[in-house]
Amino acid sequence: MVQDKNTDAVRINARKTDAFDIFNFQHYIGPNPYLNTGALVFDFALTEPWRSLALEDYIEVIGDRYPQLKNETYDSHAQLFARTVSQVNKLDMDLHLDLWSIQPNSRYTRIAVQSLHADTTRSVVYFVWDWFEAITRDDDIEFEEELRGLQRKFRVSAYGGPTIYALLRTAYKKGIPTFHIWEERLTQYGYGKKQIRGVATTFDCDSHLDSDFTTRKDDCKEFLKILGFPVPKGDIVFSEKEALKVAKEIGYPVAVKPVVGHKGIGVTADVRDEDDLEAAYWRAVKAIPENESIRIIVEKSIRGKDYRLLCVNGRFVAATERRPASIVGDGYSTIDELIEKENRKPARLDTPTSPMSKIQCDEAMERYLEEQGLSLDSVIDRDRTVYLRKVANLSAGGMSIDATRNVHPDNIVLAQDIAQHFRLVCLGIDVIAENLAQSWKESDFAILEINAAPGILMHLNPAVGESVDVPTYILETFFNTNEDARIPILTFNQISVKELQETIDHILLQNPNWTIGAVCRGGVFVNRSEKFLNQNYNSNVYTLLRNPKLDLIIAEYHHDILEKEGMFYDRSNLVVLNNPTEIEMMLMRDVLENSTVVIRKGDNISIHRQGLIEEYTLGEDEPLTRVYLKEISTIF
Repeated sequence: MVQDKNTDAVRINARKTDAFDIFNFQHYIGPNPYLNTGALVFDFALTEPWRSLALEDYIEVIGDRYPQLKNETYDSHAQLFARTVSQVNKLDMDLHLDLWSIQPNSRYTRIAVQSLHADTTRSVVYFVWDWFEAITRDDDIEFEEELRGLQRKFRVSAYGGPTIYALLRTAYKKGIPTFHIWEERLTQYGYGKKQIRGVATTFDCDSHLDSDFTTRKDDCKEFLKILGFPVPKGDIVFSEKEALKVAKEIGYPVAVKPVVGHKGIGVTADVRDEDDLEAAYWRAVKAIPENESIRIIVEKSIRGKDYRLLCVNGRFVAATERRPASIVGDGYSTIDELIEKENRKPARLDTPTSPMSKIQCDEAMERYLEEQGLSLDSVIDRDRTVYLRKVANLSAGGMSIDATRNVHPDNIVLAQDIAQHFRLVCLGIDVIAENLAQSWKESDFAILEINAAPGILMHLNPAVGESVDVPTYILETFFNTNEDARIPILTFNQISVKELQETIDHILLQNPNWTIGAVCRGGVFVNRSEKFLNQNYNSNVYTLLRNPKLDLIIAEYHHDILEKEGMFYDRSNLVVLNNPTEIEMMLMRDVLENSTVVIRKGDNISIHRQGLIEEYTLGEDEPLTRVYLKEISTIF
């Protein structure tokens, strides 16, 4: 076993009694000298060798929480620390953060772990450090409570929403470049003119008018009625008095919901009398945004199961049954205790990848229990199922059950007919039916509403049934392969402004209608027009790649930039290395299939292209530009 190096150095962040120290944090948003992906990099050291326990003592404790780590071998405390950080960094959410590396030095070990959200990963590192120190002192640590805090931190980040994360993860697996546009709070998939931008399942190619139209439930209902589709009878009301009148006209039971709303907030189904209606009306009013006037829908409540039909690009792809939150009695626990027990289940972690949310207790739930002659203090007979809500609201703890393979062809046609009337990539259609396996033409069936920004986790990770890979359906709407998401990228380890402009002119001569972005340490250009040079180098690359007109980008990544900031993008079509340093050689590892790499060392040239290597010597006074300009012509 290789022992960790003794630092005998002044502690950086360690306390006097600490066995370990971590310091020199650096977060990279993309490929860097340590990992070929976004990463948090830091240094790890032992304070004094005698303070730490034997490696096996740490493995035994850590292996109790993560058994798979116990079966692996480690050469040092640093390697175990890195592996533990990598595992904890997944947050028990099965996050796709698998990569890590270590580089031992004489006085410390440099550790890199794959990272998506810098603050969360940094907190993970400090938590693992606390865990190692607690093991050293033979102390306990509130592991699960600390882990929940880390989960919450990631959950509220720009990457933590279930739909956003599912799309990011799928894009990563498919090699589709993505990055977050902080100023607009959008996610961009693809570079330059190949890009698409969006928030969750809403994209910039969607019709803003159509999306707005779906929020007006009254107008949507009338439109569907014109098309001949089944919708419940009902009307819009503006007061409690009008609600009572409409309910009396159409007959109880009725459903009550705000005209403007989402996620089932303010919706009450199966309202059976005036007292229920009064409560349901004010519940709906409470859910209306402050800037909206009071408009409430009162419509006939249809008996049946609650389903979501999902269409992507006008095609039916998935169906899910949604059931209200429920508990099963054990003969001695109260409903409140059963809810608490249910909420502790791993399936209800309420993370971007968990199939169910935690059951929410509120006035609507308590009222429904009261209608059943129950309360939170009631003890439920063994094996008796008690539903806690009338509405199958997944965000309040409901259950999702995959129904995709059981949908009658007529119902698929219905969903697609509706979706094809809207210029929206994703459309969710909420229906009530006794059984989706029966045609809507021959059974009780009603369309409740349509949604322009449907969530996808219920289909991707249902509580019951098979997963439907909705993120792939969505991304393949825009990109058949990862090449469809990329523009040509030319990367240099060093290039002057003069050489950059010469390269731009060379490409424009062959492609006069192109928009070329270029950045080096001396300036930023769009074609020959010079732009503002930001001191943060990768900010310049970022602004170029988010330009929706960009056909190609040229970027210099010098040794100093790679060490300080890393790269913003990944995979180049052409890499030109002019007497590269060891760190600059990382540019060679990050290339696309069929790319070209030109390396100059002194006067010797080697060209790596499609598995072949060509070598020769530059002629007297022959510039390197002559070599790479010839190669540029071959990649278009």
